[in-house]
Amino acid sequence: MAGILVFTACLGASAGALELTGSVSGALDWESMRIDAELRLDLAVTGIRLPSGRTQAEEALFSEYFDSVQTLILSIRLNSSTVIGDLIDSGDAPPELIDRLTLQAERKAPRYSLDFRTIISSYTIDLKDVGALLVRHGESYGTERLVNPAPVAEYTGIIIIAEDELPVHGRKSSAALRPCLFPKIWDTGMNLIYDGMTTSPGREAVFSMVHYTGIENIFRDNPSGLSEELRQLVGDKPLRVIARGVFGINPTDPVIDRADAVTILSSEANRRLLNEGRVAFVVRADTLKKQF
Repeated sequence: MAGILVFTACLGASAGALELTGSVSGALDWESMRIDAELRLDLAVTGIRLPSGRTQAEEALFSEYFDSVQTLILSIRLNSSTVIGDLIDSGDAPPELIDRLTLQAERKAPRYSLDFRTIISSYTIDLKDVGALLVRHGESYGTERLVNPAPVAEYTGIIIIAEDELPVHGRKSSAALRPCLFPKIWDTGMNLIYDGMTTSPGREAVFSMVHYTGIENIFRDNPSGLSEELRQLVGDKPLRVIARGVFGINPTDPVIDRADAVTILSSEANRRLLNEGRVAFVVRADTLKKQF
């Protein structure tokens, strides 16, 4: 699977009177924007016997899903300084957020190991749905309008290339751009060009997150040079921008040259690309596949 964060945790909670022993493993894929989790419960340790205990086993496994996946969910980064757990702790999270992340996750039917000692279930969480849920403003506030716009070409999308380690603004260090749900874009004068409030709410809110991809997807052997998935987002004539740096408490935000920012801001059509979230970040492979 391309672009994954692999995690493992132990289950120590109980379902009813059962002391459960099992594990959860899975992946957070920043390219497809989804979490895939697999839970395994050791029936021999719990004392559940098949076939009479099949319903009990499946209920026990389901009861563990929330607690075991919760740690990963709460650590998902919203922006450079905030994770989902912070949003929940502050009381600013939509009430339905946890249900969307847990109870409404796509669940595959439980299956058993060949020796019937272990019950296994898989779940998928779509982070695009989460992003749409968190875009709660009534309307987009738009982007900066230049007093003296430059004559520029109009583009179908924006690709910001940040594959290498880049200087961290305000620090004497460099870092790779790190994915998050709502990154911002700054120019070299530290003017804010794009953030989550720039995107249009409603159905278009699925574009509230930029698309993360690898360098290979902008050098394909076809007229656009793009992978088909990327071409559908940014079109056949995207503006390609080289990031000059990164910014943030965690380096989630690319910094682009002011001249590139002017190209975007000088045209209504180009500004609309930000409102519609037709933006892709090309990032280093190990940020899409970072294991922990």
